[in-house]
Amino acid sequence: MPATQSLKKRKIVSASCDSGTSCPAGVASCPASSCPFRSPRSPRLKLLESALLLGPRPTAGGMEFSELIRTGRAQAELLRGPGAPPLRGTLCVTGHHLLLSPGPQATSDLWLLLLRSVDSIEKRVAGDSGTITLRCKDLRVLQLDIEGVEATLDIARSIEALSSLESVITSFPFFYRPKGLRLGDAWHFHPPEHYYKRVARETNAWRLSEVNEDFSVCPSYPRAVIVPRAVDDDALARSARFRQGGRFPVLSYHHAPSGTVLLRSSQPLTGPQKRRCAEDEELLRAVLAGARPGARGFIVDTRSAQAAKQARMTGGGTEAKAAYPGWKRLHRPMERGRPLQESFVRLVEACGDLEQSMDRWLSRLEGCRWLAHVKEALSTACLAAQGMEREGACILVHGAEGTDSTLLVTSLAQLILDPLSRTMTGFQELVEREWIQAGHPFQLRCAHSAFSHARPKHEAPTFLLFLDCVWQLGRQFPLSLEFGEGLLLALFEHAYASPFGTFLCNSEKERCLCEVRTRTHSLWSGLNQPKEQRKLRNPLYVLNPLAIWPSVEPQSLRLWQGLFLRWTRPPEPSEAAWEKVWQIVTDKEKTEGSQPTVSASEPQP
Repeated sequence: MPATQSLKKRKIVSASCDSGTSCPAGVASCPASSCPFRSPRSPRLKLLESALLLGPRPTAGGMEFSELIRTGRAQAELLRGPGAPPLRGTLCVTGHHLLLSPGPQATSDLWLLLLRSVDSIEKRVAGDSGTITLRCKDLRVLQLDIEGVEATLDIARSIEALSSLESVITSFPFFYRPKGLRLGDAWHFHPPEHYYKRVARETNAWRLSEVNEDFSVCPSYPRAVIVPRAVDDDALARSARFRQGGRFPVLSYHHAPSGTVLLRSSQPLTGPQKRRCAEDEELLRAVLAGARPGARGFIVDTRSAQAAKQARMTGGGTEAKAAYPGWKRLHRPMERGRPLQESFVRLVEACGDLEQSMDRWLSRLEGCRWLAHVKEALSTACLAAQGMEREGACILVHGAEGTDSTLLVTSLAQLILDPLSRTMTGFQELVEREWIQAGHPFQLRCAHSAFSHARPKHEAPTFLLFLDCVWQLGRQFPLSLEFGEGLLLALFEHAYASPFGTFLCNSEKERCLCEVRTRTHSLWSGLNQPKEQRKLRNPLYVLNPLAIWPSVEPQSLRLWQGLFLRWTRPPEPSEAAWEKVWQIVTDKEKTEGSQPTVSASEPQP
């Protein structure tokens, strides 16, 4: 079906266009005579239609999106930051996007911004015009100079209303229908069964359990988890009742060279009465029994000893040494929640101040403590990895809830130890398995970025901290990761605002309830398109079968300039350099492939 027919049939948002068809941008009201989408620039509009094929007419809490759009269009000039020329044209507000279409004689393309990417909005009026400043979740700062005071205020209110909608099923991923992709593609790439098959080839001590098939045992776990073969499902259910949120210990990674395992869970609910659970103790005994003979275990608690002690007073706690023989507890405190969010905010504020002195900049960089958090995360991950690789020990990682710093440590430890996790496919599987399926609450943690004036306690850039740590690994080991900075930047942007459904909701249970897998496209299907892979892959990659041990000394850790400074300084020719490296590698491969093969019997020059 042609795109225009599809749009006409689906009736995005009613528009008073004289042609009698629905506006492809979902503009609330615009006379056909001045509609920017009826101009001679139709090729660009065909691209827009293919990108914005929306589903059934969206509503927001029983209200049509069109009711939230006070003014659908205005003349405006867009300032996009250093190095980008201003763009002037017709600004339009739709249910999910902000669009700016240059005039018929312009050479630049249509500008498009997903409204969910807006983190905060500021408006100013002076005379007969106004200015709207949009601070985005990807750290961009955009300025719109709009003709007319009333139009400025109405557009600002429309953006505020549409960018703050909390409904999942009315978000853009449920209406995004790009050409070349089919619903359901790539959702099956990384199921729990896939990693279990790898584990089963290495050891017979583990099994795939569907005790959580209906999410009743643990609402934040996936349907299937990998557990010790010697422990039955009834014992798992009892262990879950002894762990906060039902997050009983499950396998995260099996390290074949040492025969040891990495597990994750939440804190035990020992409480002030020092309660015990025989099934939970049995589970951890089975872990050691299934490892190599004489194996011992370490419990890496990402809280301080004092914080763990305080948690016991409110029903939480730690594993008692006498109840878990063979296991030793280690405390490695890591910041989470509001302190981590405040650190992120202060770093972005420092990076956005272009007038400060060098001394002031260095002081603010140290004061925000972001690199200290990077060091803590990498150090704790190295501790877990060393326990497995060098001590031959099994490792259980948990904090309180087990959905933040726990996942940060287990995923980084796997990158350090596992060469497959450092491939493009392996890293995607790691993110899917250790973050998305493991129950990191993306909807809560990534509701806002660094610019929002609201600072709810449930927001935290834990996933961004993980990506920063991965970038540090890539910088210290430039040949060992098959992917480059481009993939990390893409994951950061899509975690906060995306047309794909991969990062929606807080758990697999919520994604099932919202039918995310059947009604949205997977991010992996988009990133794995051939035209995208060239931008995301590392052309210098060489398989490294060894563990990579990062340095966490102050002189070894760097500010991730490609993320934190990419919008505040003139762009560097990094993309051109990247393309040049690709060209050199490609030319070398062609040259080597065209050279005649020299037989072993022929003399060498």
